[in-house]
Amino acid sequence: MLASIASVPFAAADDHGLKQKKTHALKHQKNQVQNRINGANHDLDESSAQLRQATAQLQHAQAQLTAARAHLAKTQGELAAAEALDQEMQAKLDAAVRRLHQARADLTKGRKKVVHQQDDLGRIVVQNYQAGDPSLMGLSMVLTSQDPAQLSGQLNSVQNVIDKESVVLDRLQATKALLIVQENQVAKAKQQVAVQRKAAAENLVRKRELKQQAEDAEANVANLVSLRADAEQEAEKAKAADLATLRSLQQERTRISGILERRAEAARRRAAAAARRAGSSIGDSGPTRSNGFLDYPVNAPVTSPFGWRIHPIYGYRSLHDGIDFGAGCGTPIRAAAAGKVISEYYQTAWGNRIIIDHGFHRGVGLATISNHLSGYAVHTGQHVRRGQIVGYVGTTGWSTGCHLHFTVMQNGTPVNPQNWF
Repeated sequence: MLASIASVPFAAADDHGLKQKKTHALKHQKNQVQNRINGANHDLDESSAQLRQATAQLQHAQAQLTAARAHLAKTQGELAAAEALDQEMQAKLDAAVRRLHQARADLTKGRKKVVHQQDDLGRIVVQNYQAGDPSLMGLSMVLTSQDPAQLSGQLNSVQNVIDKESVVLDRLQATKALLIVQENQVAKAKQQVAVQRKAAAENLVRKRELKQQAEDAEANVANLVSLRADAEQEAEKAKAADLATLRSLQQERTRISGILERRAEAARRRAAAAARRAGSSIGDSGPTRSNGFLDYPVNAPVTSPFGWRIHPIYGYRSLHDGIDFGAGCGTPIRAAAAGKVISEYYQTAWGNRIIIDHGFHRGVGLATISNHLSGYAVHTGQHVRRGQIVGYVGTTGWSTGCHLHFTVMQNGTPVNPQNWF
């Protein structure tokens, strides 16, 4: 998304002021996007590391299962195609074998016919040899015959013998030519059978491989289903544990709010009594904007603002009751104003935290809370001055990285700290 924003071309305009405005707007959009990204990351601070890990494992298991099922479907499709092709190839092979058998039968029949015709021709040749050459016999008849009618009959007989011999010879030559064709057909049929058998054998190997792959894929899917179930169970356990922690967190928030509310009321009464003694009144106009009463606790950018948001894992709407500063671990945290440390302790979600009561200011009891500290510089009961180091930035509790979660409380209720800086 940042890339798409950064790639917006500047209009080719001569007005320098217009270009500056567009540049400023572009930077503003980019900062907004970056803030949303940072906010999404820091939303995860409201989840334990166990839940984040379990959720990530569940998502990974689901992605693996989806991919495995897709692979299984693809393999099963290829296997079905290979089986269909196997049937088609078997049909082609059967047809080729039938053609080979027919060609061989035709060849055998043709060879027998050639032998038969050769025998016929042989008998004719033997008869002619015994009776004499038909053409010479015709010449002898012409020279010795006295009766023209008898000569004509004799010559016709001789011609019939010659014609019969010629016909038998022609048939033999035609049969031999057909025999050559049949031999070629047999050779071609053998080649076709060999090709079909090779293709069928290759497809059979492919089918066996695909069948094994399908079986492996099915086993993998079954295993991933089990892993996903385990991941879901772990995620549910982590979620249940987190929800229990969140309930205790709400109880803790209510407890702290009650303490600060009572302290604020006590401070208001003291201020009212002091005002009466001085002959003035503090009024009852309610809280007002500080216009800079509190100092920033660290010199670092705000990475997640105060406000309501949707939890990225649980999906519920919750209040981010402070602002997050993106400071490195070990960075000193300073008191935003003078006050008294009323508590410093560890809590599962907030980690190491320190609460400072700053007293009654501008109509409200004011307190600040720093969370996820790596260590403390002051302790409960101490009075601190403005700017004094009270602790150090860390990543304890439910935290995805080094940062300070800073909360401002008015009469025990969290408010936007930006209204007080």
